[in-house]
Amino acid sequence: MGEDRFWAIRGGGAASFGVVLGYKIRLVPVPEKVTVFTVRRTVGEGAVDLIMKWQSFAHSTDRNLFVRLTLTLVNGTNPGEKMVLASFIGMYLGPSDKTLNVMNRDFPELKLKRTDCTEMRWIESVVFWAGYPTGTPISVLLNRTVTNKAFHKRKSDYVKRPISRTGLGLILKKLAEVENVRMYFNPYGGRMGEIPSSRTPFPHRAGNLFKIEYLVSWSEAGDDVEKNQLARLREMYEFMSPYVSKNPREAFFNYRDLDIGSSVNSTYEEGKVYGVKYFKDNFERLVDIKTLIDAENFWKNEQGIPVRR
Repeated sequence: MGEDRFWAIRGGGAASFGVVLGYKIRLVPVPEKVTVFTVRRTVGEGAVDLIMKWQSFAHSTDRNLFVRLTLTLVNGTNPGEKMVLASFIGMYLGPSDKTLNVMNRDFPELKLKRTDCTEMRWIESVVFWAGYPTGTPISVLLNRTVTNKAFHKRKSDYVKRPISRTGLGLILKKLAEVENVRMYFNPYGGRMGEIPSSRTPFPHRAGNLFKIEYLVSWSEAGDDVEKNQLARLREMYEFMSPYVSKNPREAFFNYRDLDIGSSVNSTYEEGKVYGVKYFKDNFERLVDIKTLIDAENFWKNEQGIPVRR
């Protein structure tokens, strides 16, 4: 295969470099027990203060702890009222007593309690993160039948500086206006921040506080419904531009967002538009490798790595 091609397919989109026929996985140890928890708060319950603290806590806390923040719209207490719900969803690689020690030290404002915590095996946490109720058997992971069929669209952003309280208030207000858009804040830091940005094509390492995933889902088919949902998502995405990375506005490759650029004529110029957003400085090396091993650009797609002509 060669060192360059191996580097390229580890994050650069294998579809641009051929067909992978086999691979080996390097396993890493996990503890006998992990601890998961979910704490939910509305704005009226102090969510803004908690989100402000989360921005400084999540990327810098114990490396064994991961706490995701999600923002969703839920029904309020009055008829027709909508409000934003902040959910802090976490997992610690260890037992609940150590989880509480770390959380009470680094994020005491959340007031995590032992009753919020559930200990389980790591494989059971996969079921937890998939959104199944606690206690669902792991055999559900073998079920290949799609029970909840829906359409989805994702977009992404990277945040390098904490969002101000004023900015956060505007974001929560806008989220309530557009409706149906969910936001997932995934902290970076930890091991992510220790790996050089050129180690693999994935460049979003040190300097990022968290990644934002924007998501809309709908079940009704039809062009009008789709246009409506996509418009909501794009409106929220555009609103977020002052608070996220710039020049380029970085994006997460796995979400494959054609809004940020696509290849029609398979030119380098077209590919660079989206390529630098996904891969930053690593884009040029990917182009060099692609040109060397597939000069005719046989392996191409709407957001493939272009060749240099």
